[in-house]
Amino acid sequence: MGMIQEFMEFLKEYKVLALAVAFIIGVAASALVKSLVDNVIMPIVTPFIPGGAWKTATFAMGPIVIGWGAFVGELLNFIIIALVVFLIAKKMMKEEKVAKK
Repeated sequence: MGMIQEFMEFLKEYKVLALAVAFIIGVAASALVKSLVDNVIMPIVTPFIPGGAWKTATFAMGPIVIGWGAFVGELLNFIIIALVVFLIAKKMMKEEKVAKK
């Protein structure tokens, strides 16, 4: 068996191409969600943040400065991405949950 044939079997067996496509789509979806949070959700939240600049919003406790604005944006990105992945997985897997014994 030639090295190229073994490599092709490896790609087919482990579905490397499908994984690569899923990764690329995931990166694109992540950029889309980030844009949604940055350009739609956070402008609605911004009036409630002191100073109005949510990305640079900080909380100071003496010499310690916590940059919570950027964290909140990334947290929203994560929650939205996790929700979308959950909904897609639920729709695609349609398997019944295993009952506890």
